[in-house]
Order: sequence, then C-alpha cells, then structure tokens
Amino acid sequence: MSVATIKVIQHEQWGRCVSLSNDSVELLATLDFGPRIIHLSSQGGSNLFLEDKADALTNEGDAFDSVGGGKWHIYGGHRLWTSPERIPRTTYPDNEPVEWAQAGDSGIVLRPSEERWNQIAKEIEIQLDGSGGGLTVTHRVTNKGAWPITFAPWALSVMGAGGRAVVPMSGTNTGLLPNRRFILWPYARLNDPRIVFTESELVVNQGEGPTPYKFGSDNEAGWAAYSNHGDTFIKRYNPVVGGTYPDFGVSFELYTNSLMLELETLGELQEVESGATATHVETWQVVKGLDLKQGTEQQAVAKLQPYVAK
Repeated sequence: MSVATIKVIQHEQWGRCVSLSNDSVELLATLDFGPRIIHLSSQGGSNLFLEDKADALTNEGDAFDSVGGGKWHIYGGHRLWTSPERIPRTTYPDNEPVEWAQAGDSGIVLRPSEERWNQIAKEIEIQLDGSGGGLTVTHRVTNKGAWPITFAPWALSVMGAGGRAVVPMSGTNTGLLPNRRFILWPYARLNDPRIVFTESELVVNQGEGPTPYKFGSDNEAGWAAYSNHGDTFIKRYNPVVGGTYPDFGVSFELYTNSLMLELETLGELQEVESGATATHVETWQVVKGLDLKQGTEQQAVAKLQPYVAK
C-alpha cells in the first residue's frame, strides 16, 4: 500500500496548488483559477501535461461580453468542459479561485465557482490507487438552472509538446457493414505528416504541422496513450457502444497543433434535469520507463500492447 501525501503549496508560476502524490506518481491542481490538473508525472519525473507559461493559447473578444467579459486561458493540464463546443459557452472564463476538500485518505475534490451565465457547477474528484501509478478521475457537471439542458461531459488532457500518441481504431467484425467512425474537422489535412496508421492503431507524432489536426472516433477499446520524457500516460474510459454522442457520434477526440496535443473523452449527450448531475469517469495510469517515442510507430504499438490488452 502506497501512502498518499496531500498538501497545499505555492507554485512559482501558478500560485496556490494542491499536491497529491505517492511513491509512484505526482499531481498538482491549481487553486487560484481553473481548476486545472496542471502537473502529472511519475515520481521525480517530468511533467507529461502542457504548462502554457507564455500564455500563448487564449480566447477573447466580443462574444465574451455576454459572460461578463474576461479572457479564457488554456493554462494547460487537464480540464472539464461540456460539449457540443460553442463560444462563449464552452470557453467560459474560469479564472476565479477554486475550493478544494480532501476525499478520503488518498483523494481530493476540486470545486470551481458556478458558471453563472451557463448555470452549471463543475467538480473534479481525483483518487490515487492504493499502489502504483493509477488514478481515478471523476468529472461531475450539475445543472443549476430552472429547466433541463442538453450536453455531454467532456474531459480534456492537454499533453506537452514533443510526444507520441497512440489511439486504437475499432476492430469489431461487422462483415459487409461498416464498423467505425473516423471524423475530421475542417482544418485537418489527410496528408498531415504527423499522422501514421498502423494495422489497428493511429499514431500521432506531436510537432510542427501544416495546420492543426483533429479527429474523432468511436474508440470502442476505451483507451488512449501519450508518451514523452521516457514515461507513458494511459487514460481509459467506458464508451457506450451505440450510445448518443456529439460530433457525429464519437466518444473520443484528439486535437494537436504545434504547441501541444489533447486527448479528449466524452460522456453521452444527455438532457440533464434541473438539479441533476452528469458524471464522466476516467482512469489514468503513468507507466514509468515506458518510452514509445523510440523506434517506429509499429514498434511503439507493440511495446504498449501489454499495458492495454484486455
């Protein structure tokens, strides 16, 4: 059993943060804004998440007047949104302090201020496993308005530059019928040199490209991985086969540009009654020493298989 350590620290860039760690993994979540899980690494390792210290990724303009003005900052790390994406509803400026509480012996709960214009309240609970580099991350979105609203919980992990992502493609044998969705956004180019298809996976080498690139997929296997700094991050979720999802029905999305790469999972699109809560759960694993950046894309897939095979 690995004992968890929970404490509030003062970060030189991000101000007050709550630290959650054990012998295998380190995590930091912001308290002066957000929330963002701004740091995730193996114990003593390098941060796998993006930290936008130069404030290069922001959103502002006339559309934000309706939500009290302000400027949305990516900050980096892992965040909770709702889908379908629409500005300014999705990019509500989350720049206010975050409340937190300890949840049991090895967990924390993060509660940002209610999004007054959207009339929703978000919450992220993080629980460390008793041993190893595993975590359970539970996302909750509560409808605080007077009538039902329709959305899907949307969990986005923003990975730092220079890594390699591996995403499985659906492999169900449906005979003469199609068996998968592969959805592209308008700016994505089919000949983007960062994208490589293997027999059963898609591999994305984060770096400079002709345009940003985004795709969505069914991802019936329910996992995605990103390797950087000699370690690998694996996130899992439970997609509903045949479920109702935004963006032409996909439960997983990947976005990348020259600065970062996002691994995004979604809950089902649902009508949430006044006072009700939509919940979406991911499980995370940090595998120390698993380096998928070395060698070919096919070799990366082969090295990852023991960790994702059911």
